[in-house]
Amino acid sequence: MAATAGAIGFAWAGLTALLMAGQRKLLFNPTIKREVEKPRSSGHRTRAIVLRGGDGTRLAGWLMTPREPGIRPAVVYFGGRSEEVSWLVRDAGNLFPGMAVLALNYRGYGESHGEPGEDLLVSDACMQLDWICKHHKVDPTRVAVVGRSLGSGVAVQVAMQRRVQATVLITPYDSILALAQRKFPALPISMLLQHRFESVKHATLVAAPTYVLRAASDDIVPHSHTNELVSKLSCLHHDEIIPDSDHLNIPYLPTTQQKIASFLQSQFTRPA
Repeated sequence: MAATAGAIGFAWAGLTALLMAGQRKLLFNPTIKREVEKPRSSGHRTRAIVLRGGDGTRLAGWLMTPREPGIRPAVVYFGGRSEEVSWLVRDAGNLFPGMAVLALNYRGYGESHGEPGEDLLVSDACMQLDWICKHHKVDPTRVAVVGRSLGSGVAVQVAMQRRVQATVLITPYDSILALAQRKFPALPISMLLQHRFESVKHATLVAAPTYVLRAASDDIVPHSHTNELVSKLSCLHHDEIIPDSDHLNIPYLPTTQQKIASFLQSQFTRPA
């Protein structure tokens, strides 16, 4: 009996140590290869761009600006755990018509350098918003943030720290901490996890109208975890389930793209 208890304790300690050492790899899954080899937006002028994080780290991605002249609203996009963002360039004409779009890969993803971490990603994201607001073709009073899955936690923190006109959250969660506790109920997750992305703690401070899109079938972010976030959002515009969607395909579906485009256009035409 004592030997069995000792073995269980040893295994528990080993798993705890493994989680502590490898949590960055468990949370972030950097994808290097482009999803779209030569990304181009049919509705925008597209150019590859490199910005620098506060510590000088190279962050690579794309800037898309409408072909029509004039000052335009803008969107900054934050991707998911395993997402390389070149696909967004291809689909930007449908998702963000008439809007400038900035989409950079996270640290360690695509052609961006460094290693990802919650504080670094949020700092980089705020820098991106500040940068796009200063662009000569952008109206800084009409800027939105869009975050998918992991990126929903980034978008929430940016919308809390910066003034934005609208927020879109695709398959968002209450917190990575809560999801991890669900996955590893026997481990002391609250003492181990460094990158918590506790959106539920920031939701009341997001002043911009927020549009939540859920997958019809989602085994990554159960609806119960989205419910917790939605219950705390201080300015929820709409909470919607996209038919025939799952956690992976939801942003690619025409229905999703049309709904996001319609929401943003409606927000950008209202007084700032």
